[in-house]
Order: sequence, then structure tokens, then C-alpha cells
Amino acid sequence: MNTTMNNLQKKELSILIPTYNDDCHGLVEQLARQAAAINELEYEILVADDASSLTRVIMSNRRINDLPHCRFIENAVNRGRAAIRNALMREAKYAWLLFIDADMQITHADYLLKYLNTTEQMQVVSGGYEIVGSHEQLGHNLRFLYEKANEKHANSEKRNKCPMKDFHTSNFLISQELMNEHPLDERFLHYGYEDVLYGKALSDIGIQITHIDNPVGFCKFEDNHEFIKKTEEGLRTLSLFSQELEGYSRLLDFRKQHPVLTRWCNRLYKRQRKSWRQKLCSDSPSLLIFKLYKLGYLSRQMEKQGLNETNTSSKDGMENYRATEPQRQ
Repeated sequence: MNTTMNNLQKKELSILIPTYNDDCHGLVEQLARQAAAINELEYEILVADDASSLTRVIMSNRRINDLPHCRFIENAVNRGRAAIRNALMREAKYAWLLFIDADMQITHADYLLKYLNTTEQMQVVSGGYEIVGSHEQLGHNLRFLYEKANEKHANSEKRNKCPMKDFHTSNFLISQELMNEHPLDERFLHYGYEDVLYGKALSDIGIQITHIDNPVGFCKFEDNHEFIKKTEEGLRTLSLFSQELEGYSRLLDFRKQHPVLTRWCNRLYKRQRKSWRQKLCSDSPSLLIFKLYKLGYLSRQMEKQGLNETNTSSKDGMENYRATEPQRQ
């Protein structure tokens, strides 16, 4: 049964999904069913593949082209996390853009309606996420444990306390006009923090991010070894952009506010980093060790680039960053 459009504020929508090696055909089917059930809604679903390497995933995603109002866009060269989202924005034909990560799951039947019910004045709306899975099944998985521990901060009340700092590109609605004028920073080739800096950039031009409870399901958790590699890459990104991200990273704030504890952790990290990493990659990871490892790893990266709490820029570091291979989606 179709849903009427009475009182809805937004009546056209481009749903945009960047992907790398994620089969998102099922996600697109879920979204297409919801969109088709809303009377008078003009919509499209665009999936952009950022040069995936898995043939079976590409073949499955090509079936997206068979769905009404849906298109699968293949790229031969990896553009990077920010550039692929900007490219999707430029391909979109409708006034409102809904970005969703390819590894998410739609867990609520009124997901699209909640976004369409937000007022025209809300130019950027973030829906948040919820964790799908149990400790019984995933108690050995560090990514699950980490996200589950932080889930209590994911509700809209908590996120609206620091609306610009708690912004993520995994699930948000934005005006096409606004994003066209202020795209994501394409210097971010690797994993991490392009969304944090985007929240800061929006704040700098006086745009308010509105947080609502309209989550997608976080249901895919990489193994511990891959998560540690991804975390390390994110920390290298944070180190390289530390000056611009000052005040927008809890880890950078901690280093600045607690120099004695940071120095203690750094000394411990230098002695224990191999055993800590081994523990984190095992079937019994520790969130406490994970926190210490992140602080020590970040400090080590900043030392290598000649950075400290008061001098957080490095031309040579940025040149090295640009020269390395982009992190995939």
C-alpha cells in the first residue's frame, strides 16, 4: 500500500551510495521498496563503485541497473572517500541527497519517511546508527565491541549536544545546492576524518547540522586484524590533518589536556606496542588496550612528522600522504 505525501516537506530525493567491494544490491532493493511506496515521491538511487577488486561483488551490483530508478556507476580508478561522494552529488538530479554507506542495513520501515518529514529549513540532517548483533555472536570482534560501547552516545539527544563534532557521512541528508557549493574536501584520500572536517567546514559557514533518531543498521564488522589496519590508517590521517581538526577530535583534545598521561602512555606504547597489537588482533581483544594503543600510535605518527601539540602542520607529511595509495571505501 502506498504512503501519501500529505504534510511531507521534501518530495524529491537522490539516494547516493558509494561502495568498494560491498555487495549492496539487497540494500538498494530495501530502499527502492520504501521509495516506491511513497506517493508522488520523485526519486533515484545511484550506486558508485570506487574501482572494486572483487568480481563477484561487481557482478552482483550490476543487477542494480535492472531495478526501476536505480543506476550502478562503475569507476576504473579509485577516487577516494571524499571524491567519490562529491562525484555522486554531481550525478544526482534531485534537490535532496541522502548518503548511505554500502555496508549498512535498513532496519526501520519508515526510514525514508522520517527524512522526508524534516522541514525545508533543515539543510543537513544526520540519522545516526544502531548496532545489529549480539555479544554472544560477536564478543570476539573488536569492531563490534568498540561500536557497541559507543552506541550509547549515538542517540540524537547526545549527538545534538555537539552537533558539528558528531557528524558522520554513513547516514545523512543534505541539500544538493549546499553540497554543490561546499563539497567534501578531496585531500582526504585515505580512511578517516573527512566527515569530521566536513562538519567543521559547515560550522564555519554557519550551517547547523540537525541530528534525529533515524538510524541505519551497522551489521558488518571486519575481522580484528583488518580493523586495526583501518584504525592505524585513520590515525595517520588524523595526524596529517591535526591542525585543521583541532577541537574536533577527542583524541587530539586528550593529548592536549593530559600531557603527563600522554607521555606515560607513549613510553608504555614503545615497549608494549607489539604485544598490544597481538592482543587486539586475537579473539579476546581489550577496549582499554585499544584506547592506549590509539593514543600511542597517534603520538608516534606525530613525532615522526615533527608534530606536537603546538606545531601541527607538516608539508612533507602531506606530500607523502598524497603519494600513497588511497584507502578503499
